[in-house]
Amino acid sequence: MPWYAWLILIIALGSIIGGLMLLRDTAKKLPLTEEQLRKVHERNAEMDAKERQDR
Repeated sequence: MPWYAWLILIIALGSIIGGLMLLRDTAKKLPLTEEQLRKVHERNAEMDAKERQDR
């Protein structure tokens, strides 16, 4: 393979890995109150029950 093909391959892999690392570094948890967390859990339980019923 010619040298410029290796160069393009290295640049492509570097940009993919760099993008993933940037995404990981900027990800942060959402600060939820206890009530919001309770509502999320209730909704998840409702959706799980609905999925079980639909099967």
